[in-house]
Amino acid sequence: MTQRFIYSALLGTTLLLGTALKPQLAEPTLKDAYKNFFPIGVAVGPRNLVGPEAELILRQFNSLTAENAMKMGPIHPEENTYNWKDADAIVDFAKKHGLKVRGHNLCWHQQTPKWLFTDAEGKPVSKEVLLKRLKDHITEVVTRYKGKIYQWDVVNEAIDDNAQKFLRDSPWSQICGDEFIAKAFEYAHEADPNAQLVYNDYNTERPSKRDRIYQLLKKLVDAKVPIHGVGLQGHWSIYEPGELALETAIDKFSSLGLKVQITELDVSVYPAEQGDRRAKRPDESDAFTPDMEQKQMEQYRNVFRIFREKKKAITGVTFWNVSDKHSWLDTYPVAGRKNYPLLFDANLKPKKAYYEVVKF
Repeated sequence: MTQRFIYSALLGTTLLLGTALKPQLAEPTLKDAYKNFFPIGVAVGPRNLVGPEAELILRQFNSLTAENAMKMGPIHPEENTYNWKDADAIVDFAKKHGLKVRGHNLCWHQQTPKWLFTDAEGKPVSKEVLLKRLKDHITEVVTRYKGKIYQWDVVNEAIDDNAQKFLRDSPWSQICGDEFIAKAFEYAHEADPNAQLVYNDYNTERPSKRDRIYQLLKKLVDAKVPIHGVGLQGHWSIYEPGELALETAIDKFSSLGLKVQITELDVSVYPAEQGDRRAKRPDESDAFTPDMEQKQMEQYRNVFRIFREKKKAITGVTFWNVSDKHSWLDTYPVAGRKNYPLLFDANLKPKKAYYEVVKF
């Protein structure tokens, strides 16, 4: 068989099959699809840094956040004890593979060790003592990762959920009033003048809380506190937020000259619930239905369209957990109810929502 005959035969087959023999282009990864927009991050623990999950992380993401390892309780459980192992593992993995790192978080009302707020007799410490302890903690942690962590969630969730209140009623506000917030940013800036410093909160799209967060941020900006951005956690659902609410929040916060990051993104397939954890009801299904899948696909499509349109304000989007294999929403607010809030399923395969995010 001559080369000319082989070529003619192949050409005829190609014409006969039409587009069937056209090469199938692979879908872009998340980080590649958004390379001209912002980093795409994911919250991790050491368990995610080996095996198939690590491979997925390196393929899809270019930024990491420690899900728990850098929170005050895990990293600083006793006054003179620091647990660096897990946080170091995440930072070392990122450095080895050329990923950015966000630090989460330096001051929060949860996962905070009790020793911080009490003296040797178990009584509340003075404002001066608490602020000194906060400074020591922030200085130690931020200095250790200076030049390795480009952005910190400095203060987390300081605004109360109750519309009739301003600051959350926590040991921080009980002892220090609102002074701890500005001080935390000042301490972090002293420890690493080049790090971007962020206030981080949830329900930032709901008007009442949005406006109180804005009030806090404006006070900090007007006082020239070293704050550079605001984190919208993005713990959303297939039912909320609406497009207008999200756009309004981004515009309102960025009007202060602050950059916006979506810091903890997931889209629950269940309606939002307020209050404490509860048990799963006997009549409650946790199947991932076609209707849920469709609504989730539409919600992801809509929010990422807004992110792209607001790219001048948004400097990063981080997913909270790698895949549906494990999500904090599997236990909150309903223990034992499986949730499916991410772009990759329990087998680490892209879901329909994934394609709505990367194809635009």
